[in-house]
Amino acid sequence: MKDQAQVWDKLAKRYIKSPISDLDTYEWKLGITQSYMRPDMDALEIGCGSGNTGRRHAPLVRSYTAMDISSSMLEAAKEQGSTPDNMRFVHADFDRADVAPGSYDMILALSVLHLLPNPAFTVKKIGESLRPGGYFVSSTAVLGNMKLLKLIAPLGQMFGAIPHLTFLSEDDMRHMIRDAGQDIAVDERPEGHAARFIVAKKPG
Repeated sequence: MKDQAQVWDKLAKRYIKSPISDLDTYEWKLGITQSYMRPDMDALEIGCGSGNTGRRHAPLVRSYTAMDISSSMLEAAKEQGSTPDNMRFVHADFDRADVAPGSYDMILALSVLHLLPNPAFTVKKIGESLRPGGYFVSSTAVLGNMKLLKLIAPLGQMFGAIPHLTFLSEDDMRHMIRDAGQDIAVDERPEGHAARFIVAKKPG
C-alpha cells in the first residue's frame, strides 16, 4: 500500500476542485453540527481537505483546528479564501499526533473514517481527546456492501490512484462509537447517499 500522505498529496488539487455533489444535504449537516456548537468550544477537524467547512464553523466556536495528513492539501486549502482569526491549519496524522486527553469540546471527522486503516483506533482516540460532554461529528461512507469496489480497490491502491478504503457497515460505525464510550444523539443516512451522519456525545 502506498503511503497515504503521498496519495493525498497527489490527489489534492483534483479533490479541492471537485464540487459538492449535494448542497442541500451539505447544508443540512452543517446546520445540525452548528446546533451543538458554543462560543466557548475548542474544535478539531480531522482530514479538513479544502478547509471550507471549517471556515463556516470557526466563527461559532472559540478555536478551530483544521488538521490534514497531506501538506499539498493544506497548501491548496489556504488558497481557498480568507481564514477566520481563530482557525489554524495543522499538518499532522491524528492517529500519530500528540493530543492530550480532554483537549477538545468537538471533533469532526467528515468523509474520513472509511479512508483510515484502523478507524476503531481513531474513534477511541477521539473519545479520549474529547472533554466530558464533548461531541464527535462524523459523516462516513458505508461501503460494506459494495462487493465490486472491494474487488477493484486493491489494484488502484497499489498504484496510488485511490486512497486506502475500509469497508464499514452502519453497525460497525455504531459499535465503534459506543465502544469508545460515546452516546449517539443523531444517526441519519439521507436517502440516496452512501454516507452515515452521526453525532455522538461523551458523557459528563
